[in-house]
Amino acid sequence: MKVLVDTNVLISAILFPNGKTAEVFSYIIKTHDVIICSYTIHECTEVFERKFPAKTDSLTAFLSNLSFELFQTPGTIDPKKYPYIRDAKDLPILASALLSDADVLITGDKDFENLHIPRPLIFTPNQYFELMPKNG
Repeated sequence: MKVLVDTNVLISAILFPNGKTAEVFSYIIKTHDVIICSYTIHECTEVFERKFPAKTDSLTAFLSNLSFELFQTPGTIDPKKYPYIRDAKDLPILASALLSDADVLITGDKDFENLHIPRPLIFTPNQYFELMPKNG
């Protein structure tokens, strides 16, 4: 299964390695094909440089040690070709999820909650965590 992860999921997994989102991310990279789009990498870099400048090396190290498919987000996206999403900044993630043929999108962004599309399936990290097999 191909799983595209949104920016907020990647940032949480890096900054909070013992958190639930990191556990979800760890499970996904072990059991599925991870897709990260170029827009997410750009957005992560921007957020780290602005909010966590002392941790930019963590982002670089995380990405360089991760096996994932890099999907090139289109430079120009016609919003009329995609389902409506309230925040225009989320359109590149939506377009990447659809164009990359992802089966699942994992995002903590509330703007995706009201998006009703057949594919990819959209889960928050908490929702996906509840679907994961539990040890014990």
